[in-house]
Amino acid sequence: MRKLWHALSLSTAAIALSVSLGGCTEQSASTSTEATSERPMILTLAHGLSETHTVHIAISEFAKELDERTNGRIKVRIFANGQLGSELEQMEQVMAGVISMTKVASPMLATYDDSYHTFGLPYIFNDTEDFYKTMDDPLMYDFFKSSHDKGFVTLTYYTSGSRSFYTVNKPIRTPADLKGMKIRVQDMKSQTEMVSAMGGTPVAMAYGDVFTSLQTGVIDGTENNETALTLGKHGEICKVYSTDQHAMIPDALVISSKVWDNISPEDQKIMVEAARNSTVMHQGIWDKSVEDAIAEAKAKMGVTFINDIDKEAFRQATADMLVKYSKEYAGVEKMLNLIDTIRSQNAKSDAASVN
Repeated sequence: MRKLWHALSLSTAAIALSVSLGGCTEQSASTSTEATSERPMILTLAHGLSETHTVHIAISEFAKELDERTNGRIKVRIFANGQLGSELEQMEQVMAGVISMTKVASPMLATYDDSYHTFGLPYIFNDTEDFYKTMDDPLMYDFFKSSHDKGFVTLTYYTSGSRSFYTVNKPIRTPADLKGMKIRVQDMKSQTEMVSAMGGTPVAMAYGDVFTSLQTGVIDGTENNETALTLGKHGEICKVYSTDQHAMIPDALVISSKVWDNISPEDQKIMVEAARNSTVMHQGIWDKSVEDAIAEAKAKMGVTFINDIDKEAFRQATADMLVKYSKEYAGVEKMLNLIDTIRSQNAKSDAASVN
């Protein structure tokens, strides 16, 4: 049954894609070397976000720069709002060659490269500055290219902020405060195990069901970044946001290896540079959106932000998860070592600049 659904999903996406592209005047070139402005190479990029989301804005900037720097030889057609299915379905379409590119939450890539399990684990990064420094490091971008033989290449990442707990009226300062509470989590193994380790009761559900579930008491709280309070209207119900920052899960912009191989080295370089530039741009607009969300949640929704969090207690409560995942997945151990290496190099560089 699963195979039948999978085949139908890919077939439906392929039909939808062909219909959408049917209205284009260009005839797509199969490689970037044979592409011209009159007959460009057209790359399809699907994602599930709205066209007002900061990541969509960044992806649009990526497509614009790629178009300009290749003189129109490479164009990206963006399909937003989940037009071609869920993140899982879109990634399957990339692997099957139905679409060229997609944006997925990085742990979704663990099916193909178990190193990506790491990004779903708690307290991998110390804070936002540590997150940016680590993810922007050349060694991390070397890792992004290493999955080529597994069917995809990660061009860049986009931040989705730090995730923290928020509830109707109860501050969460230590893991003990989660005891007996039903907390919504993403449908990821790591997120479910994280809340259980902290003493809460995880309830996996779709984001679209969270507001009603909070309203009706199906769940006592949830976890997400600050923009969910305003964009998702969760601040209308949840009045306490506890900034424990237990996870920072990057989104990944990926391209099919088959498509990547049809792009010349010179154009690959342009594509990576355009992708990284869109990440830098996204960091700025994302940080501003978080600032605006906090201000709006405080002033218009009456949300109180709790900052005196015992993060060390949360780290200790979930420390065994890192050990468990490192033993279970070789890629996780390698990624944790890579992050430690980057962090150590950054510390030495910072010390040298001070001296």
